[in-house]
Order: sequence, then structure tokens, then C-alpha cells
Amino acid sequence: MTGRLLSVRQAVWPIRGVFTISRGSRTEARTLIAEIVAGGAVGRGECTPYAHYGESLESVTAQIESVAQAIADGADRPGLEALLPPGAARNAVDCALWDLEAKLAGVPAWAVAGIPEPGPVTTVYTLSLDTVERMGEAARQSAHRPLLKLKLTGDGDLERVQAVRANAPSSRLVVDANEAWSIAHLERFGPAFAALGVEVIEQPLKAAEDDALLGFESPIPLCADESCHDTASLDRCAGKYAMVNIKLDKAGGLTEALRLRAAARERGFSVMVGCMVASSLAMAPATLVAQGAEVVDLDGPLLLAQDHDPALRYDGATVYPPEPALWG
Repeated sequence: MTGRLLSVRQAVWPIRGVFTISRGSRTEARTLIAEIVAGGAVGRGECTPYAHYGESLESVTAQIESVAQAIADGADRPGLEALLPPGAARNAVDCALWDLEAKLAGVPAWAVAGIPEPGPVTTVYTLSLDTVERMGEAARQSAHRPLLKLKLTGDGDLERVQAVRANAPSSRLVVDANEAWSIAHLERFGPAFAALGVEVIEQPLKAAEDDALLGFESPIPLCADESCHDTASLDRCAGKYAMVNIKLDKAGGLTEALRLRAAARERGFSVMVGCMVASSLAMAPATLVAQGAEVVDLDGPLLLAQDHDPALRYDGATVYPPEPALWG
């Protein structure tokens, strides 16, 4: 369909408290929402520009605006892949195109994708990086949650995990170093974390330095996050990681995320489906990718002080597929 109007706007989402990882802290999430209007319907997609990947609100806005004419002229999802590289901008537009197509066809996005109807999934709940005492207290308050993800940073992490385990004895644990560790940290923490029941270690080393993982025998499965963006990343992840974290903002949208999931499975990787800190609109397409994933990390809205209305439905750790009024 020609004559489609693409626009983009900023949204600011206050975070409950402070969210801290090894690279810094913040109190709000700033996202971009792309909207495509056509045939009396509006398709929406939300992305989170990530400075670590060289993105900003301004640069991603410019990227989205650069394809407005092509979208007006009828560019579709495959055509979009030739116009924008993987990343936040393509994610927002790709998801808006999925939403628009579903609304115009009067069928859910999963039917458009030709995949089974999605069901509810269990998401992790992330504990922000903090002192040993504060992470222990946060774990005590979240001990009812079945799966906790701990943000770590290097020295002191063993004590952090010990405190969390002591205060949340029944929760499954995943840890995420966000590239902050050295191989020495991994060698030291691996056996101890395994004894504490940690199930996955996410991105221990810098992506540019993860060749050190070749031949390394980890007692806990390692998951690639910063090292895995799209399907083309899988070659360099082979022999280093047992799992890959699929995020729509890295992959460039639902189209590539579904492709990446299939390719990862074919090559023997386990799958985590993750997110940036963002609203329900950003999570909604990822619920399609999350079906059957070994780890689902779609807790972004749980970390926010406000969200879209309507929002995704969360029942404790269970997140349900979106209603059409939100997306898809």
C-alpha cells in the first residue's frame, strides 16, 4: 500500500528507583516510537537507542526519518532491510510495519508470521547492580519470583551472588556481567557460582575480546549478548557461547529476530530473549520470539513507574501476549 505516513516521537519512562549495570546508572528510559498511518489504521513500534552501540535519540530519529519516503512509496519489511542496518531504528519501523499489516488484515501478528499462537511465558526479574547488602535485600523482597537476573561488575560479585542466594533460596539465578569481567573473573567465579545454582552467565567478557572463550570449559553455560546482534553474528559466537540473547533492538526488528531464533536453534544454541529497559510496546513483539526460549527476559515494564495504557499483562512473573490495542 502506498501513501503510508511514517512519523517518530520520543517517549520518557520513569524507572522505579535507580537502574544500575556495570556501565552506569539511570532513573528513566528514553525511547522512540515509530508510527505508520495507512488505511485508517496505525502501526506502532518502539525502540531504545543504545549509546554503547553508537546510537542516540537524535541519530536513530534521523535514521527513521530517512526511510519515510520509501515507506510512503510502499517499502515493505524485506525492503526495509536494504534501507537500514540492524539496530534500533530498523526495529521501530519493522515492528510498526508488522503492527500495521496485522491491523489492516484483521488478524494477529502471529498469524501474519505464520507461527503458532503465542502463550504466556515466565520472565526473569532483574536485580540492579548494588552493594552486597542492598542486593541481598532486593533478593529478599523478590524471593517469591521464580527467576532472578543479577547485574554484576567484577570484584565483589561472589559476595553479591552469595547474598542473593541466601535471601532468595528457591529462585533460579542468571547473572549478567555486561562485559565487565576478565577471563580471570570467569575462572574464579564459575565453579563457585555453579555451586550456588547459577544457571547462565551472560556476556562475561567484552565482545571485542571474547576470543579468549575459545576452548574455555565453563561449568555454567555462557550466553552472548553484546557479542550477538543478528544472524550474521552466529559464526563468531560458535565455540564460545552455548546460548544467544535475542533482542529486537540489536537484531533490527521482529523479522530478523525470528530468523535469528531459527538459525540459532539450527546451529545448536540455546535461546534467551531479552530487552532494553522500555515499555510494553517495546516488549510486545518479543513475546512472539520468546515462545519456547530457555530464558525469557522481558521484564522492562516491571522496572518502570508508568507504562502504556493498555499495557502488557503481567501476573507475577508471567507475561501474556499483547492485546491488539497495544500491538499486533
